[in-house]
Amino acid sequence: MPIELNGEHFGEYYYSHDCGIPYRRTEHWLTFFDKIADRIVKQLEPKTVLDAGCAWGFLVEALRKRGVEAWGIDISKYAISNVHESIKDYCTVGSIVNPFDRKYDLIVNIEVLEHMKQADAIRAIENFCNSTDQVLFSSTPFDYTEVTHINVHPPEYWSKEFAYHGFYRDLDFDGSFLTSWASLFTKQNLSKSQLLTQYERRFWSLQKENLDLRHHILADQTTNNRLELDSERMKLEIRQLKNLLKAYQLKLSEWNGLWHALQTSRTWKGLKKLGRFREFPQIGLDLSELNQEALESGTVNGSAPYQQPIHLKKN
Repeated sequence: MPIELNGEHFGEYYYSHDCGIPYRRTEHWLTFFDKIADRIVKQLEPKTVLDAGCAWGFLVEALRKRGVEAWGIDISKYAISNVHESIKDYCTVGSIVNPFDRKYDLIVNIEVLEHMKQADAIRAIENFCNSTDQVLFSSTPFDYTEVTHINVHPPEYWSKEFAYHGFYRDLDFDGSFLTSWASLFTKQNLSKSQLLTQYERRFWSLQKENLDLRHHILADQTTNNRLELDSERMKLEIRQLKNLLKAYQLKLSEWNGLWHALQTSRTWKGLKKLGRFREFPQIGLDLSELNQEALESGTVNGSAPYQQPIHLKKN
């Protein structure tokens, strides 16, 4: 026996825990529906809109702020009790399965039919198609984990149900501002050949885009591979330079030791006592200079570092 949900299942707990981010009058949700309202007004230019399954009426509120005559209906008394005071006259408790009392330029149905048993969802689609010529529609194709998602189907399932009533997906409409699987179904009197032409045109466009992206990815991969090789080569050269510098630092230490031994030897002291080599310069070994010479002229390919002559400096 199929599960049947009613308005009591969509109370405070549902809106607090089962909507991803808690469904409240917060900046997140108000901004989200403001953006949707902007795109609806810009792309579809409806004068009248029904939000079928309006929850707290955020989309109704956003559309009315933009001059659109918008109404909302929802099965949850809790949800309707939380609509903003400014739109309470435009949002009502009710089922979208029952016929509407008027026609609209646009009906919006966002993530609702997956909460309804299959037979009721099919009747709701029929109701939509009897009350408008275009339906902005979204129903999750894969979220089976949420306990109230009792009627989850892939997009083609819903396209088939709309097609029974002469409504086909507008292939030029991008509904990704709503969800990545959102569609605009419009009433179209098309022959099979016309419908086939539309789908083939769209298929070719997507196929070409996919091929172009693949080529870009392959080109980027080639570039990345070359950069990785360059990086490895640079790392090797850096290691070689560090080894060269280490060898020169070791030699410098040896020279400093020899110089210290010379200064403390009897011969050196005797020469100084006799007053000779008063002008003999003290060796000022500049490490930075030596290191620079090592980097400019040394090699480390298995050979000893090149021996540069010591430059003597006068103080």
